[in-house]
Amino acid sequence: MTASPLRTLAASMAALASLLPTSSVLAAPSIFGRWLTDDRKAVVVIEPCGNKLCGKVEQLLDPRAPTRDVNNSDRSHRDDPLVGTMVLRHFTGMGAVWQDGEAYDPKGGKTYRSQLRLLADGRLKVTGCVMFICRSRFWTRAS
Repeated sequence: MTASPLRTLAASMAALASLLPTSSVLAAPSIFGRWLTDDRKAVVVIEPCGNKLCGKVEQLLDPRAPTRDVNNSDRSHRDDPLVGTMVLRHFTGMGAVWQDGEAYDPKGGKTYRSQLRLLADGRLKVTGCVMFICRSRFWTRAS
């Protein structure tokens, strides 16, 4: 008994499909998503903002932390809620490296030149600089 041409085609396609990588293998890790800050006190959501990248505070995790932007260098924003505050903005790039952005630190109320780099171990390296002095923090994915 011989197989019908349709069955032969279906079997061939199934065999070919088993050789192709799955979509999870093809998909590169993305910088976008929810991130837990290095001090584990907040969750920041990183997402596209037009053709750039931005990140805002989604959730505060420390019940003792201020809920308002009390340290903002601009006094008119000191009563603004921290949830929803844009802490990353104006980043350009793609893939694992985004640069030429700004990172706002609500603890000190200052904004720094910044770069974001997705590391091979899955952490996000957030580097902020003033002149030639730079400091990095390492964020992890929030569940």
